[in-house]
Amino acid sequence: MRFRMATPLLALALVFAACGDDDDPADTTTAEGAGATTAAPSDGDTADWPDEIVVGFVPSREADALVEDISALETALAEGLSAAAGRDITVEGFVPTDYTGLVTAMQSGQAHIGAFGPFSLLQARDLAGAEIILQSERNGGATYHTQFFTNDPATYCTDDPVENERSVGDDAIAVFLNCNGTEHGPDERAEGPVAEDAIAGITAGTTVAFVEETSASGYIFPATIFLNNGIDPVTDLERVFAGSHDASVIAVCEGDAAVGVSFDDARAIAESTCDIPGQVVTFAYGPEIPNDGWAVLPDLPDALKEAITQTLLDYAATEEGQATLEAIYEIDNLVPADEASFEIVQDAADQLGIEGD
Repeated sequence: MRFRMATPLLALALVFAACGDDDDPADTTTAEGAGATTAAPSDGDTADWPDEIVVGFVPSREADALVEDISALETALAEGLSAAAGRDITVEGFVPTDYTGLVTAMQSGQAHIGAFGPFSLLQARDLAGAEIILQSERNGGATYHTQFFTNDPATYCTDDPVENERSVGDDAIAVFLNCNGTEHGPDERAEGPVAEDAIAGITAGTTVAFVEETSASGYIFPATIFLNNGIDPVTDLERVFAGSHDASVIAVCEGDAAVGVSFDDARAIAESTCDIPGQVVTFAYGPEIPNDGWAVLPDLPDALKEAITQTLLDYAATEEGQATLEAIYEIDNLVPADEASFEIVQDAADQLGIEGD
């Protein structure tokens, strides 16, 4: 079993290395693991299924932690596909250095499956012909929103920050600070927008921590809000691109930016010596965005696409699968994708002039 942080070129090297290493059980994820989630055996010929499947994960959080968390999903996917094929199929996951790296990997055929954010999912569809198969659910919903936070609540909060309990995994609860009506319970699903007037109070010259330019909640949607408020996010703001959602939180905590954006609530996954619970205050939510999703290469055999989809759905329905998906991207469940729901993401990207290539 192997785990990688990789650029697309390195991912290709990993595929070739794996094909020459099949005799080493320590280096592959096969059907021999315990607790397999299995798809129904295929009715057709599976001889044209590849011996190894590569699945990529966008680095929406700190990459080292993400690499550790994908292990169980690799095992379950290998077991399900091996059972469907009637022979061993190995699965290798990798985390590219940025969001577009996974799109590039799909374009070149170096990744067969990708777990994407909303906009990079559309990029994979448009540039690589990828087929969107599944969407994530969180707290029973298929949407999420941008969270705006600050280290300067006196400027952006119209009321005193209040303590807000949030789940941080393994049934643990952490207490963070929220204001302007953004507080909610650890298992409650908030909906945006909330406190739009507070976002309008972000003025030209403010240093804002974003995630990266192709992140829906970490740049595209908050940037359109700034535009609609008369603030050009490129020329009027001091932009800091942190590279991941948790890094955006840390940038605000450490004083590198006065305001930051991320998904709600990236504070729960941010690890730093800085006092995030006491220093980073959420003060607004943006509008709802369709959740992230999963896509497969278009030229995979139809039976294999079906087996991948069913294996992931079956795994998401298990206790282990729910724990793993929660650890990876805070996903509660996987459901068939509603591709039409992503039109709002494309419209926002078009408003900013962000193109697929």
